[in-house]
Amino acid sequence: MITAPILARLALAGLALTAATGAAAQKTPTKETATTEAAAPAVVEEKPTPYDQRLIRLSEIIGSVHYLRNLCVKEPEDVWRRSMQELIDKETADEIKRRERMTAAFNRGYRTFASVYTTCTGPAIVAEQRYRAEGATLASEIVARFGN
Repeated sequence: MITAPILARLALAGLALTAATGAAAQKTPTKETATTEAAAPAVVEEKPTPYDQRLIRLSEIIGSVHYLRNLCVKEPEDVWRRSMQELIDKETADEIKRRERMTAAFNRGYRTFASVYTTCTGPAIVAEQRYRAEGATLASEIVARFGN
C-alpha cells in the first residue's frame, strides 16, 4: 500500500532541490532463498494497484534525476537512490514482480540519461529540473488520490 509519508518526502525533496543546481545504477536486491525440504517458501499473490503505472513513471523519473544530479554536482549524493529503495521496500514488500518492475524503471531512467549526457551541460540541468518538477507533481497526485 502506498504510504503518504514516503511520497511526500520524495515530493518535498524534489521541491527542496529545485533551487540547487556517475553513480552506480540501482541493483535489484537479492532475497535469501534458504529453503528446507519441510518448509516451502510462502507464495504471495501479486495484485496490481490502481497506481502502479504512476509508480513506474515515478521510478523512472527518480532514476533520471539520480543520474543527472550526480552528473552536475561536485559531491555525489545518494538521496534519490536511497529514497527509491525505501519506496520499493515499503511498496512491494514480498511482491517480487512489482519490485522488479520498479527497479527496472529506475534503471531505465538512469541509463537513458547516462547514454545521452556524459558531462553536465545546460540541457542536462534543464532536463533534471523538469524531471524533478514532474516527479514532485506526480508524487503529490499519487498521495492525494491514493494515500492513506
